[in-house]
Amino acid sequence: MSEPTAGAISPYEALGGQTFFTELAANFYRRVAVDPILRPMYPDADLTEAERRLCLFLEQYWGGPKTYSDERGHPRLRLRHAPYQIDVAARDRWMELMAHAVHEQELPQDLEDMLWEYLGGAAMAMQNI
Repeated sequence: MSEPTAGAISPYEALGGQTFFTELAANFYRRVAVDPILRPMYPDADLTEAERRLCLFLEQYWGGPKTYSDERGHPRLRLRHAPYQIDVAARDRWMELMAHAVHEQELPQDLEDMLWEYLGGAAMAMQNI
């Protein structure tokens, strides 16, 4: 993600800032909590911290606060996900649940397309088996 030019708003702002990313992560993890494929991948009984990490990561990626890196260092997404067996079924379910969460946000089509370009690529990159 490149830095916005002077006077332009960042993708973070265009998407809706903190409120957008908080709601997106909450809507996604509400589904994960009851999903038979993804839920077993989370060792913690409470998904609150996983939800928070996703929110902070996405905020930072899209030009918001750098809280994720301040707290956790470089994202290293593939390395952080390496301990989990992410097969085609898990990848596809992640994309399905995220698609529902994104759809609930009722974004203009151009912003939804921009968001999905990243999310789809990230989901493909996390598959490790």
